[in-house]
Amino acid sequence: MKEDNGVSRRSLLKSGIAALATATAATGYAAGSAQAADRQTDRGSSDRSSSNPGPRNSALQEQNTDSFQPPSTDHGDTPAFKYSFSLSHNRTYKGGWARQVTVRDFPISKDLAGVNMRLTAGGIRELHWHVPAEWAYMIYGAARITAVDSQGRSFVQDVGAGDLWYFPSGVPHSIQGLSPDGAEFLLVFDDGAFSEFDTFQISDWMAHTPRSVLAKNFGVSEAALRPIPERELYIFQAPVPGALESDQRAAGREQVPTPYFFSLRAQEPARKTRSGEVRIADSKNFAASISVAAALVRVKPGGLRELHWHPNADEWQYYVSGQARMTVFAASGRARTMDFAPGDVGYVLRSTGHYIENTSDSDLVFIETFKSPYYQDISLSQWIAHTPPELIAQHLHIDMQTLAAIPREKAVVVPL
Repeated sequence: MKEDNGVSRRSLLKSGIAALATATAATGYAAGSAQAADRQTDRGSSDRSSSNPGPRNSALQEQNTDSFQPPSTDHGDTPAFKYSFSLSHNRTYKGGWARQVTVRDFPISKDLAGVNMRLTAGGIRELHWHVPAEWAYMIYGAARITAVDSQGRSFVQDVGAGDLWYFPSGVPHSIQGLSPDGAEFLLVFDDGAFSEFDTFQISDWMAHTPRSVLAKNFGVSEAALRPIPERELYIFQAPVPGALESDQRAAGREQVPTPYFFSLRAQEPARKTRSGEVRIADSKNFAASISVAAALVRVKPGGLRELHWHPNADEWQYYVSGQARMTVFAASGRARTMDFAPGDVGYVLRSTGHYIENTSDSDLVFIETFKSPYYQDISLSQWIAHTPPELIAQHLHIDMQTLAAIPREKAVVVPL
């Protein structure tokens, strides 16, 4: 069977692999070659086992090479642990847009749900509240956030790229894009079934309450309330707000005792090696964030987020930049590898072993979030290094010299 140009699919596949090998050699980057070798192990002698002469989505297949041609170490039936915001329905408004990934789209993601939102300069995510707590990471630009707690204490703060915020369950709040180009951010909720489009909006509530009741509640005339919108606004365009200090003064009263804001970008890395670094934000240093812990991980080309697991919670990931592959070990001989790109979401079940490898020639940056007040992980290397060596040797059949070379301290990102 041939393509329209007369070139067979098999020839295209072979030429593509050859081109990839040539490019890898030219750049001196070995990771791609290692992955190709992994995939070669189980191929048939004629290479027909890796061909795909039938219908296919070439673009999607090229982005997920480790699904089509998995490493020989993959085995068994492991549920998909990848989804992409690029597949999510995008709700667009004058003032911004929003799209989400919940358990309805991504069945494995039971503990956490995510929203990717963009606001123009002046664009407002209207005053609202919801049952789950909201954790946020600023991807781009600048925004102003506001909140009021159950005792009437206010919070008004400007946030920029690399900053976090956290709004506890039920606390009403708003977000507004600032000059010059608004903001884009990631929201994570501590309930995988939560929908961002089912929140309690101030405009929606007012529109569905009799004007006479509103007038009695606020002590004003019904006529004064006629301009209230007849339906929810959700996201809408407004003028860019004035100075932060002016809004803070206007909010008045006492401020919340525990700030809902945290500058992750200003923190020193918790771990740093020549291959990358990790910054951690949990209730130890971001006191307000009592239900979500997080890590911002940077892995340089050729680096690896070391083999590890998290004993206290499932892991919800968001890929910010770069390319990666992750292998998840699910016990009983089950392992699966999937590829990740910017805007993708990954999910790893509690205590499931995994690693994340940078497969590109630029830095890999991703976020790990957990439904837990604290960040915890267990390093495979550290476990081995702090277990009696004779016991390890009896299990793995490796010599003492090799055992002595294994790092004794948690590296997070390797090589050291």
